Formats: sequence, C-alpha cells, structure tokens
Amino acid sequence: MLKSYLTVKKNGNDELIIQKSRFIGYVRRVETEEAAHEFIQEIKKKHADATHNCSAYIIGEHDQIQKANDDGEPSGTAGVPMLEVLKKQQLKDTAVVVTRYFGGIKLGAGGLIRAYGGTTSQAIKATGIVRRKLMQGFSITIDYTLLGKTENELRNSEHLLETINYVENVEFIVYVKQDEAEAFQNWMIDLTNGQAELKTIDQKYIEIDVTLNETEDE
Repeated sequence: MLKSYLTVKKNGNDELIIQKSRFIGYVRRVETEEAAHEFIQEIKKKHADATHNCSAYIIGEHDQIQKANDDGEPSGTAGVPMLEVLKKQQLKDTAVVVTRYFGGIKLGAGGLIRAYGGTTSQAIKATGIVRRKLMQGFSITIDYTLLGKTENELRNSEHLLETINYVENVEFIVYVKQDEAEAFQNWMIDLTNGQAELKTIDQKYIEIDVTLNETEDE
C-alpha cells in the first residue's frame, strides 16, 4: 500500500464555452476499471445527444491502467490530452469525461487539445484534490483524571484525534503518520506517566485537502 497519493474528491463537474462549442467536464474517483466504464456510460447516456463524449482514466497503485478515448474527435486531440492532465497532476484512481456540443466553429488539432485539456483541468479544480495518507491507528485508554491534559495535548499535536469514547475509562482513537508511530507511543507513555494503555489498531487512509499545485509530499 502506498504511504501517500493524490486523487480527486468523490466527483464534480464544470463547463466551458470555447468558440461557441460547449464543453462539460465530469470527474469521478474510481478504484476499478469497471467503475470507470460505468461512469463513462452514465455520462454518455446523460448526454446521448452530444457531439462527443471523450474520456480518460488512470487507475492502480502504480498507474498500471491508463486509457484514453477520443470518441470521434481527431486521433490524439481529446482523450490523450485529458489523460496527460491527470498524469501531470499526479492523480490516481481518477476518471474524466468531457462532453462536447459542437458550436459550428472548427477548432483545429491544437485548439481541440487545449479545449479538452483545459476543460479537464477546470473540472478537477471544481471537484478538488485530496492527499490520501496511510496512517497508523492507536487506541489509548486512560483514567478520567488524565482526560483534560491528554485531550488538550492531542488536539494541539499534528496527530489526528478521531474519536473519544467515554465509558468506564476514556478511550482516544488517534491516527499517526507511520514513521512517527514509535515516537508517538513514547510520547504518550511520558505524557501519562506510564498510565495509558496503548493498542495498535487498523491502518487507514486519511484524506487531506490540497491545492492544485501541491504535488510533493510533506
């Protein structure tokens, strides 16, 4: 499993008018090729009267599935530039469909490449990007006398305090960057004078909003 990767927030869309042609970009997070096909067919059905419904997707931990379809536009002028936008922004598990309603003015190859690439970028911007970070979960159980101090320290740390369970004792569910797991455990032991019961639980991806130009990991 990747420690960190970029993808889109669930789904979104945006629209551009270029030389009287209407371009509508749709973006969706997909984790299988079957899901990508379903998404593409859904948009094609929605815009069955459109001139073109071009598509591209990139799926897999190592981007092993990459497909682009021009749907009747001149070869290489639609699907490929759409796919290139996904690759340039380092997005994984992402599909895009750009629907075109022809407005009567031919754009030429260069114009089409800019139009489809630009619509894809605009749709991604409207949808938003997240960084998914694989983090280690911890269950920390303490006595109520340590609640205030421990909660305050956790909330002021860079760790993610997800849940507090108020039962016989207090249980915190916290997610920590993988390379900080050992340091976190030592910190908790020191903070509670060894009175905390720590258990490792599941790892999971935590999503953090990022800007379009943020492509490097922290």
